[in-house]
Amino acid sequence: MRVAVFSTKSYDKTYIDAANAGHHQLVYLESRLDETTVSTVAGAEAVSVFVNDVLDARVIALLSERQVKLIALRCAGFNNVDLEAARLHGITVARVPEYSPHSVAEHAVALMLSLNRKIHRASARVREGNFSLEGLMGFDLYGKTIGLIGTGKIGLCVTKIMAGFGCRILAFDPVPNQQCIEAGARYVSLQELLRNSDIISLHCPLTPQTHHLIDEHAIAVMKAGVMLINISRGAVIDTRAIIQGLKSGVIGSLGLDVYEEEENLFFRDLSSTVIHDDVFARLLTFPNVIITGHQAFFTHEALTEIANTTIANISAYEQTGNASYPVSSDRIV
Repeated sequence: MRVAVFSTKSYDKTYIDAANAGHHQLVYLESRLDETTVSTVAGAEAVSVFVNDVLDARVIALLSERQVKLIALRCAGFNNVDLEAARLHGITVARVPEYSPHSVAEHAVALMLSLNRKIHRASARVREGNFSLEGLMGFDLYGKTIGLIGTGKIGLCVTKIMAGFGCRILAFDPVPNQQCIEAGARYVSLQELLRNSDIISLHCPLTPQTHHLIDEHAIAVMKAGVMLINISRGAVIDTRAIIQGLKSGVIGSLGLDVYEEEENLFFRDLSSTVIHDDVFARLLTFPNVIITGHQAFFTHEALTEIANTTIANISAYEQTGNASYPVSSDRIV
């Protein structure tokens, strides 16, 4: 099949080419897919897209006009795709249901450790010859309460890691995971989790039910000084409410790998330009905030699996008319 591969970087090409082994005709495009770039599909029967590509009803209609029959997501989430529009136009949507839950879980824990022990601030000080310990006080993770919102495969990995630190683990998920219970998690209501957790880590998909799940009302329930980690999707938290929580001290530290408006920022080098997003710029002023640019997935193992599964979806569709992991029938993990 001829496939237009959007939002590609050099590392994407390396891993996808290895998985493809010359079978499909891949056209790599650095631009993200949206209404202004949809014309570049240039006769492709399928498109492969990433987290910040825009596949709303208008774009899907334009893809349909160009005879595109398959959207192969290189990610687990599909909140950027209008699934109803895809269904109406007869376009199959496939995704990578899992790649390396360990990569994402380990990044979440890395943010926890860095924020707690203020590694980012300590490293900057030492580079300037400042070896003072003032302001770098942390706390033992042992015995602390970790609240996990979302307990799929990534949440399970975090559960096991934090259990190893000797933490008490509270969990909230509409569908409890028996493996998490066996690993030491106790399922509670969202309110109880918010009220009793020293660290809250988000691992849920972005759906209408989870949009701004963490808002001013949720923050009002939290312990003063709570650490909040979000590596799921940016819009699971209300960023403006989070800023108020940081200013009030209710949120003692914040680790983000995702951001509500990241499509205009992440995966690009903007070091020589002015960032016009005032909300994001405000976040960067807090010394107790660490932001990474959606890199939790970025390991050799994860990129290998993403590429392999993406090519498998395309090949299965070419051979049978059905993708290996269609969104319509795939369980959210």
